[in-house]
Amino acid sequence: MKIVAISQRVTFIENRNEYRDSLDQRLTIFFQSIGFTPIPIPNSISNDISTWIDIVKPDLIVLSGGNNLGDFLTRDFTEKELINISINNHIPMLGICRGMQMIGTSFGSKLCKVDNHVSSHHKVTGEISGIKNSYHNYSLGLCPEDFKVLAHSEDSQIEAIKHLSLPIEGWMWHPERDKVSNQDDIERIMNLIKK
Repeated sequence: MKIVAISQRVTFIENRNEYRDSLDQRLTIFFQSIGFTPIPIPNSISNDISTWIDIVKPDLIVLSGGNNLGDFLTRDFTEKELINISINNHIPMLGICRGMQMIGTSFGSKLCKVDNHVSSHHKVTGEISGIKNSYHNYSLGLCPEDFKVLAHSEDSQIEAIKHLSLPIEGWMWHPERDKVSNQDDIERIMNLIKK
């Protein structure tokens, strides 16, 4: 069985004064259904993430959705380290929603505010096409250097990117939130880990 290491969102529980890592159960169910063992990445080990990755030996790193960039610096730091580890060790990486934003900004893009992309479905066109779910307030303002755009929305927002030489992709939709898993998404993930 293949291993997928998945970053987690941070939630602050005010009445307990606690920061908690969490993961949408649908994401672990999605990856289990396509043959992966999902392992959540704790944000509290950000200073020793390389050792953690060496122990876990993931076949794929996923930067999950949830939280805006800048909301929780521990998560931002953890995901930036994961991107560096992916690059330096040629570990395939998929960024989902916020994860794509983190990849894009790490490679020089900036975020721009978008309207009508929260709790909706819209058509995307390009190398990837179809109807995709949407849960984001921000989009990449431009395609980062060394990437190509895989899909645009009807209002010309970047919906998916792919690195030109590294096994790194980003999607603004959530494959785990589809009632029936999209076979094209599954095929792209499997192709990503073959590189």
